[in-house]
Amino acid sequence: MSIKSKAAGPPADGCCRTKAPVGRYQEQSLPERKDLAAKGGDAGLRTDSFIPLSVPDMQGNEWQYVRECLETNWVSSAGAYVERFEQQVAQQAGTRHAVATCSGTAALHTALLVAGVEPDDEVLVSTLTFIASANAVRYVGAHPVFVDAEPRHWQMDPALVEEFLTRQCEWRDGALVNRATGRRVRAIMPVHVLGHPVDMDPILELARRWELKVIEDAAESLGVRYDDRPVGSLGDVACFSFNGNKLITTGGGGMLVTNDTHLAERARYLTTQAKDDPLEYVHGEVGYNYRMPNLLAAVGCGQLEKLPDYITIKRRIAERYRCALANVPGVDCFTASPKVYCTFWLSTVLIDAARFTIDRRELCHRLRQQRIETRPLWQPMHRSPAYRGAQAVVSGVADRLVAEALSLPSSVSLSAADQDRVCRAIAELAAETQQRKRSA
Repeated sequence: MSIKSKAAGPPADGCCRTKAPVGRYQEQSLPERKDLAAKGGDAGLRTDSFIPLSVPDMQGNEWQYVRECLETNWVSSAGAYVERFEQQVAQQAGTRHAVATCSGTAALHTALLVAGVEPDDEVLVSTLTFIASANAVRYVGAHPVFVDAEPRHWQMDPALVEEFLTRQCEWRDGALVNRATGRRVRAIMPVHVLGHPVDMDPILELARRWELKVIEDAAESLGVRYDDRPVGSLGDVACFSFNGNKLITTGGGGMLVTNDTHLAERARYLTTQAKDDPLEYVHGEVGYNYRMPNLLAAVGCGQLEKLPDYITIKRRIAERYRCALANVPGVDCFTASPKVYCTFWLSTVLIDAARFTIDRRELCHRLRQQRIETRPLWQPMHRSPAYRGAQAVVSGVADRLVAEALSLPSSVSLSAADQDRVCRAIAELAAETQQRKRSA
């Protein structure tokens, strides 16, 4: 473990498309697809059809709710579906309040503001995350300190958080100060990645000890539970994303949730341009146009009705990968902690190049040639050129994960037949490359 500046790393390859695949399987209703998956898939699918990484499924009441918005002209940020969606997400997250935003990044930015993070403060952030987490910290003029992942479940390592707070910081004039920079440490932003929560109890205890705010970046983790507590209800404030590749989508959008009434009211104020008098256009301070349109909230309401089914399917997909790839040398599936309820947003494997004989980058390329979309994890933030010079508490885990991890097709509309095709392709590539190595 060390604290050091970042160096530039290789760019991430792969992407997530949000266009629904064309084919008879995609046109089936969700219950029909579940039946097909249980029976082994749809034999009518073309074997050379494109298999996307993660695409939305719009088979519920989304069309009905959007049509109602269009027919009544309630299409902008005012409308019944916004409030309805907020109430339903708050209920799912186990919080008293929710504030809908136009993106997950907007929710994070707002959360940092209402948590009291100020310019030149520091926020501890998971280094293994999409860059939006770090960017939101910079939006408020603060500085991220990146914390590496723990090796078992790939989440922010509480031991490294404690290492930094107790050995690299000191209490000075009523605040926790980073000795190296002289800046106040204000908050911790654990990022729950891949539908699995951070080990939060040690994080929360450290935050209480040092009077820090905890902002959960739960962009990928709606429906996740930690020690039987919903993700989103654990810290002071939390944020979800409803981008097109998430478990449920509004096309683009996010949500801030909290149990603190003051923080919720402040968030609602800031995300609606800080209006003190909307009739006279009086604004008490600089605010933001961050509210979610009613049209998108309507989609979200339809999607949320399917959340239990979607989670069941995601978990089933992960289990089928685990069973099918168990005997492929060099492939190890992501596993969840026994104390959590994981949604397996993207089923992800580690590729040990020494045993598999090719690395995950080559495997990604070879699968793409077979019209199977995969993607690596994000470039760790302490390797990003955008954050050159930022402090990072690192142990090497995130670097290893980004070198070895590959997320496999995980759409809720993924048929058993297509999943079998993915597994078969991986197994055949392993056998082919190993045979070539033996023959060399």
